[in-house]
Amino acid sequence: MSQVEVKDIQGKTVGTTDVSDAVFGIEPNIGVVHEVVRSQRAAARQGTQQARTRGMVSGGGRKPLRQKGSGHARRGTIRAPQFKGGGVVFAPAPRSYAFKVNSKVVKLAMRSALSAKLAEGTLHVVDDFGFEKPCTKDAVAALEALGIDGRVTIVVADNDVNTFLSFRNIKKARVIGCTEANTYDLVDNKALVLTSASLKYIEEVLA
Repeated sequence: MSQVEVKDIQGKTVGTTDVSDAVFGIEPNIGVVHEVVRSQRAAARQGTQQARTRGMVSGGGRKPLRQKGSGHARRGTIRAPQFKGGGVVFAPAPRSYAFKVNSKVVKLAMRSALSAKLAEGTLHVVDDFGFEKPCTKDAVAALEALGIDGRVTIVVADNDVNTFLSFRNIKKARVIGCTEANTYDLVDNKALVLTSASLKYIEEVLA
């Protein structure tokens, strides 16, 4: 079992907590992390791009030239791809870019991301932000007290509404509930902040 410092919103250490080596102490598998992040980014694509093929453009019903004798190449329609207003060769059509990744691989990627964050020293655990009401000013002060500057991901309990509302307007901060934690959000930052409640939930799911 490894130990992680637990801090308050003033940045002071209030204790330590044990974390599972199976979740926070493995050798990061970079290849698996890359595969899962690529899967997430692919699934987020709209896939609505479309262009018309020669069978979809209007016009071109009559053969423009006779087959022989004109001195030109054979032309069956003026809507062939080589003509202005013609269709597109191998035109893109609406599709899904998503591809499946096994759940075990997804969990391994998350464990790898968390282990890497802990090894780098960019993982911060806060006991509880304890906002009585939403306050972005207090949220900014909390990040400064923790020594965090730059892009940060904050993972909170799903029912911690005040903390979510406090951080959501900060430009370089992304706040998510613990049940929606994913590999991309865990790695796409300079620092990762977990509350004690979200740490416990993630550890139970990934252990």
